[in-house]
Amino acid sequence: MSDSVTIRKLPTQIEGFDQILQGGLPAGRTTLIIGGPGSGKSLFGLEFLYRGALAGDAGIFITFEERASALRENASTLGWQLAPLEADGKLFLFEARLDPRAIVTGGFSIQPFFTILVAKLQALGATRIVIDAVDVLLRLIGDERREQDELLVLHRWLEERCVTAVLTAKAPRDPRHAARYDFLDYLADCVIHLDNRMQGQLATRRLRVVKYRGSAFGSNEYPFVIDAPGITLLPISDVCLAHRALGERMSTGLAVLDELLGGGLRRASSILVSGSTGTGKTTLCSALAKAACARGESVLYLSFEESENALVSAMHSSGTNLTPDIDAGCLHMLTAMPEAMGAEQHLVRALRAIQRVEPSCVILESASACQRMGSEQAAFEYLMRLINICKERGITLIVTNQTAGFMNLDEISGIGISSLIDTVIVLRLIEEAGALRRKLLVMKSRGTQHSNRYHDFLITDRGIEIVRGET
Repeated sequence: MSDSVTIRKLPTQIEGFDQILQGGLPAGRTTLIIGGPGSGKSLFGLEFLYRGALAGDAGIFITFEERASALRENASTLGWQLAPLEADGKLFLFEARLDPRAIVTGGFSIQPFFTILVAKLQALGATRIVIDAVDVLLRLIGDERREQDELLVLHRWLEERCVTAVLTAKAPRDPRHAARYDFLDYLADCVIHLDNRMQGQLATRRLRVVKYRGSAFGSNEYPFVIDAPGITLLPISDVCLAHRALGERMSTGLAVLDELLGGGLRRASSILVSGSTGTGKTTLCSALAKAACARGESVLYLSFEESENALVSAMHSSGTNLTPDIDAGCLHMLTAMPEAMGAEQHLVRALRAIQRVEPSCVILESASACQRMGSEQAAFEYLMRLINICKERGITLIVTNQTAGFMNLDEISGIGISSLIDTVIVLRLIEEAGALRRKLLVMKSRGTQHSNRYHDFLITDRGIEIVRGET
């Protein structure tokens, strides 16, 4: 029998955060969140209280900078309504805005705040406290030794009352002043650093847990997004550990292609359709979408290259009419320019659509366009996370990738994602007798006996025709 002791944790209910913290923040202890402007410090603290209040756990938010009215307005942009929780006694916004002139003329102590807080803690039965912009408190004291003394008093006061406290502070830009913030790092039981950086002309927010006394935690940097209905973190610490087994075979809607694939595609598999421009990748994906809709299934189509109207119109020439499937609510289109936002925002947008639509199949066009999200690394992380999300949920994922030339076989696997792909279909343009002809090859199909030859791939006004070659 093990004699090890596990510390008690309080779930934040912030999406993805508790997974990184392996359960939540240390209950009855102090957590420090430090970061630069726009990194989301205040929102992390506020959402921690908001989610707790919704679950019946009262909390107090102490602000040294913002007015309570501004906090309510900012929260409403994320769909959080704080006023009803305040009226119900589950949340208290305490404006501790201080007049610097009053502090200059006399000694400053945080003791008067304790009198107010004790009364509110008892009245609300609160177990959570967020002290926002505690660095403002330090700056107003003006003496490094007294700053540390006052913080130590605050820390002990919180500890004695067994409240779960979150302190936020700005990351110091001047190295000369960084040392005076080190005391905060040593004082807190859990330290979290936030960062808002520019990457490839796109802003991206990152979180890193620096320390967590008495607990293991995810120690990598994790991207996160602030958008309704709140903060979403995107941890990948357990990628590939919860993937579902490949399911039964399903028809592609093209009899010859089913035959080449040994009976069709496997459910919950990931399929890559690769080829140069004009080879018919979009046409094939549209046919696969039609086949899924014909089975009464839901399909989510993510397009980074064409608008919904442009894609639907272009498919008419090949005899594929997607409009009835869209009108019936079977086919759901989600389009965006890759440059419109960072990879994290694109992924959260896709995840929210998957949660809303609950598709059996997701189609992404294209892996090559994802590089325009900021960098090749950002594109790789986006694709890896999307593949992981689909595999965990048993969703069939079809991804296209545009190669550079007619004969280029080096780019077939996309942006380094080949190990996660179950089936690879290659489309090529080959010059024969002075004309370009389309060819299809099943290059890979995991766990399946499949054709290993090229076959004619024809796009007619009646749809796709595949002519089986010699075996």
